[in-house]
Amino acid sequence: MLQKAPRRTRERILELSLRLFNEFGEPNITTTVIADEMNISPGNLYYHFRNKDDIVNSIFVIFEAEIERILTVPDTRRSNIEDVWLYLHLMFELIWRYRFFYRDLSDLLSRNRKLELHFKLILAHKIKVARQLCLDLRSEQSLEASDAQIDAMATNMVVVATYWLSYEYVRNPRNYTEQKAMADALARGCYQVLSMLGPYLRGDTHLLFEKLSQEYLKKLN
Repeated sequence: MLQKAPRRTRERILELSLRLFNEFGEPNITTTVIADEMNISPGNLYYHFRNKDDIVNSIFVIFEAEIERILTVPDTRRSNIEDVWLYLHLMFELIWRYRFFYRDLSDLLSRNRKLELHFKLILAHKIKVARQLCLDLRSEQSLEASDAQIDAMATNMVVVATYWLSYEYVRNPRNYTEQKAMADALARGCYQVLSMLGPYLRGDTHLLFEKLSQEYLKKLN
């Protein structure tokens, strides 16, 4: 049997840093803490990364690549309500995996020019995808809304999704990292974002939305 090659020190530093940033908040973690947790010397850490911003930026490169894969819509057919639901699930799971970016967003952007520029592009891309999903639903007569209403919906969906975990953290900071609390938080977020479409949905799509919503609400009760 082939054995897995051991992970390189650089990869382990990034993995540990992500966990610490997520658990305690990026402002509360120093390179000294990371080196101690890794059981390596600060000099060894600095061999791989110049400073903490270098670690944050390296994690962001991985995050950005993953989010780019999610921010796509089917190119062989028009999207349906289940595509929207799946898109939201994947987006919220990714946001949770890299939640420190979202929880510490204002602080990070205020002192990291790269993140400021790239996050702006990510938000614009999210809005573009949300708008395209709505336009596809309208093309199939599954959604009845004007261009202005769709523009507003797309923006609102992205705003709520972007700040949802911050809201959940304020709601229940002591249980924020518990597995069950996390799953419920993500489910509530998906439902909350999708519920913005509810009043505009028509026909079988509206019925499917109601069915999916009821299933979600039962899980949360």
